[in-house]
Amino acid sequence: MANRGIREYDGKRMLFEHLSKDFPAFKERAKKLALVTPQTKEADILKDNPWLKTGKLVAKPDQLFGKRGKHGLILVNADWAKTWKWIQERMNKTVTVGKTTGELTHFLIEPFTPHGENEEMYVAISSQRDFDTIFISDKGGIYVEENWDRVKETQVPTLADIKDIKLNMPDFGPRNAGVEKFIKSLFGFYALGGFSYLEINPFAFSGDETVPLDLVAKVDDTARFECESLWGDLEFPAAFGSTMTKEEQFIRELDEKSGASLKLTILNPKGRIWTMVAGGGASVIYADTVCDLGFSKELANYGEYSGDPSREETYQYAKTVLDLMTRETDPRGKVLIIGGGIANFTDVAKTFAGIIQALTEFKDKLIKNKVKIYVRRGGPNYKEGLAKMRKLGESLGVPIDVYGPETHMTRIVSLSLEGAK
Repeated sequence: MANRGIREYDGKRMLFEHLSKDFPAFKERAKKLALVTPQTKEADILKDNPWLKTGKLVAKPDQLFGKRGKHGLILVNADWAKTWKWIQERMNKTVTVGKTTGELTHFLIEPFTPHGENEEMYVAISSQRDFDTIFISDKGGIYVEENWDRVKETQVPTLADIKDIKLNMPDFGPRNAGVEKFIKSLFGFYALGGFSYLEINPFAFSGDETVPLDLVAKVDDTARFECESLWGDLEFPAAFGSTMTKEEQFIRELDEKSGASLKLTILNPKGRIWTMVAGGGASVIYADTVCDLGFSKELANYGEYSGDPSREETYQYAKTVLDLMTRETDPRGKVLIIGGGIANFTDVAKTFAGIIQALTEFKDKLIKNKVKIYVRRGGPNYKEGLAKMRKLGESLGVPIDVYGPETHMTRIVSLSLEGAK
């Protein structure tokens, strides 16, 4: 499971459509959301969204960072001309939010909902192992953290029906019933959409209607096959201030097309310690052990392949890592750890076939870079996979040490780093 942040635009697009089943007014709200990118042309967005010229608007960056109000990055109660000018003045500009600096590239526009500062409320839902927690406060907006003592919590057991749960809520007076109905519908959306976190801060009131103003959300990306009809073409943008290399982007695209999990983050492209690790938990153990042994500055990458990827997917993953690893030589040589725990259902022989194909193609570059390879794996067909690795070591011209599940994962890391000092 990977928790992935999504744009407010996408979150509201899905949420409003879902809420319209219980609150018909949201059917129209779902149609009044617009996303502006560096490629957006004014004539095109107005053609697709004629409502932009018929009322007052709100505009704000939509790039997975919060506290936009505190940083002066929200425009409210503006007409179209002012809104478009405001966005263009900030498009592609570099800003610092907290300790993070990045470039503004995406903006959300939606209708302005008039409300007073004292009418801003808060609701969030967060996943734990055996239950979800709903947080509700009658004091939301930019000062919710300063008023956290006003937040009420309700735990919802994993298999419980939200209809049967009595919410622990502040007193919203005559709006109590409406707020409760809204929050229970919101929870239904949360459960249906594979969310791991959902925050509406603030929500306000337009007459008797409850209106979400700002939204933050994360989903479990492995739920795509269950949530396709709700998600549609859901984008997982990079965190604000981070940029992806073309190799990271390639693996990300490979991951999104696969039922398996393929992850890659480049930490230090000049590092001498490279990994190809099967399993999310194992990837953490290997990386932590490298750092614990004093080689954190030499750790080049972090990632994993898991969930029984195909031979071709594993080959593409391995080829990408090997290409990065062999671009620059180091007179001290380099280490490649092909590791993992004991697989439950990943076919070790099949995935190793893809890795062996990539290693064979990079034979000359591996020799030139003085690479030494350490292999440790267990699971279905692991004996066949390890035997193929040993055989490869006899012909590749690159030293390959091969170990099975009888040797602990951390021991493999220490063995591999003994010669890297």
